[in-house]
Amino acid sequence: MRISDTIMETLLGRAKLVTPEQLTTFKNEAARSKRPLSQIIIEQKVADEKTLVQAFSAYADVPFVELSPQSVPAELLKMIPERVARQYMAVLFKVDEEGVYHLAMEDPDDVQAVNFIQKEIGTNSRIYIATRDNIMSVLDMYRGDVNKELNEVIDVQREDGDGANDTVTEQDISEDSPIAQTINLLLEFAIRSHASDVHVEPREDYVQIRYRVDGILKEVNRLPRNVLGSLVSRVKILANLKIDEKRVPQDGRFKINVSGRQYALRVSTLPIIDGEKIVMRILDESNQAVTLQELGYWGKALADITREITEPNGIVLMTGPTGSGKSTSLFSILTTLNKPNVNISTIEDPVEYKILGVNQTQTNSKAGMTFASGLRALLRQDPNIIMVGEIRDGETANLGIQAALTGHMVFSTLHTNNAATSLPRLLDMDIEPFLIASTIRAVVGQRLVRRLHQPSRQSYVPSEEEKAEIIKLFNLPAGENFRIIHELEKQAAAAGLGGDTPLSTDENGFKTLWRADANFNQESVQEGYRGRIGIYEVLYNSDAVQKLILNRATSDQIQDQAIREGMTTMQIDGLIKALRGETTIEEVLRVSRE
Repeated sequence: MRISDTIMETLLGRAKLVTPEQLTTFKNEAARSKRPLSQIIIEQKVADEKTLVQAFSAYADVPFVELSPQSVPAELLKMIPERVARQYMAVLFKVDEEGVYHLAMEDPDDVQAVNFIQKEIGTNSRIYIATRDNIMSVLDMYRGDVNKELNEVIDVQREDGDGANDTVTEQDISEDSPIAQTINLLLEFAIRSHASDVHVEPREDYVQIRYRVDGILKEVNRLPRNVLGSLVSRVKILANLKIDEKRVPQDGRFKINVSGRQYALRVSTLPIIDGEKIVMRILDESNQAVTLQELGYWGKALADITREITEPNGIVLMTGPTGSGKSTSLFSILTTLNKPNVNISTIEDPVEYKILGVNQTQTNSKAGMTFASGLRALLRQDPNIIMVGEIRDGETANLGIQAALTGHMVFSTLHTNNAATSLPRLLDMDIEPFLIASTIRAVVGQRLVRRLHQPSRQSYVPSEEEKAEIIKLFNLPAGENFRIIHELEKQAAAAGLGGDTPLSTDENGFKTLWRADANFNQESVQEGYRGRIGIYEVLYNSDAVQKLILNRATSDQIQDQAIREGMTTMQIDGLIKALRGETTIEEVLRVSRE
């Protein structure tokens, strides 16, 4: 987005998005960091890029457009050479019956760009403005089918014999080698598929490639066995690992740029019986933290967590298994609390999300930098807020509690099945009950469910047998008491969950439910799902809960008390999100069964 600082000031004033004092602060930061004012406004979450571009559209009287990449005809797109399109951030997306060409640009005021492009397509054109991200997503269509390209490269490498012990030469792993091209295409296809992890797994007769998309692992390709040595060596070079060390696991990182966005690849190698396995975690370094509401918090859970994270001291815990979104929740919370007058320090393993202005430290067990030793060091760094990546032992737990008692706000994670289980777990670490009761402010239990792809989802009327089964599986009150669920759905709808989706319940039970269209075929939409949303329970440490902790109550007793005080469990939160058309009953049951 290219909007001058002067025009940006005008837009902000018209929309009354900032006070004069805030504008002065943002202008000073823009001048200090030598960055556009628009970038500062987006970083401070005053407005997102789309809102600012729409405001500029109205100001400059240039129509705004939001494009769907799949709807742009390839032959029309390629009327402008890719090099030119990327240089000027412009895409041709439609030609109407009168022969008028419709052109979307990031900067429609760039006269030189407009004149150059019109030499290619003619002057009979209409100019629109679009966001940079939207244009970048359309520019990806120049590449066509990445998977087809990958298969063509693989076919070139396919030879007789397994070649598992072939010597790897420098030519095999050079920048312009087929193996380098294979890796580039694998990663590009993974990113376009919104994969979080790429698994490269040697098998007896082939190399299996699997992507984890929305939490589900799926095979996407098979490479000839003879490329294994070159492929592993090339990845090791990129990640700065030892090529000749094949007997022990190694960890490394490297960065790539795809469609103008920077991604960090966290690499892990592991010797297995058929060779070396590689897993690459994809981290989008261009990502901005989303709000708690966008993550799926609503109602009492949102109110409780928002209140507790702003307290001056205490502990807030995130619980759940690996891959349940705990780090993402903490990323959102720390970004919310990140102010110039606050010192935030973290100790993490590894650092997944980089936050500007936050002091982030990576653990290093070989150097003696553990969570416990790192936390001790952080306490000498005059922090207001501390984030410890994980509480793994009593020593770390004790240090966290001492930090909370001495006036710090502490955030951390714990691997337990639900929120209530975490409190007895701390007792098992030999933490005194009175210390737990006096320092823990809230515990969040969470899971991630796949989100329904809105354009393709389908509503249906459940049978009586299905209704009975759901009531049984979710342990729901039948009959008149079902109005509790109906009331929760109404509250969720009022909070904006599910948008304008009609209510799926009345006081007597289910009216409709939602399901995925598994036959819907579109890039990055897996079996009718696209992306994920969290389901949560927030256990507030009330006076009654504190008494139970002091009496060494069981997790079931603590859970029952929290429910009596209004806590919505993860399963019920998931059910409400299924009723609102955000996910499906099957997804909620899949991730919440213990």
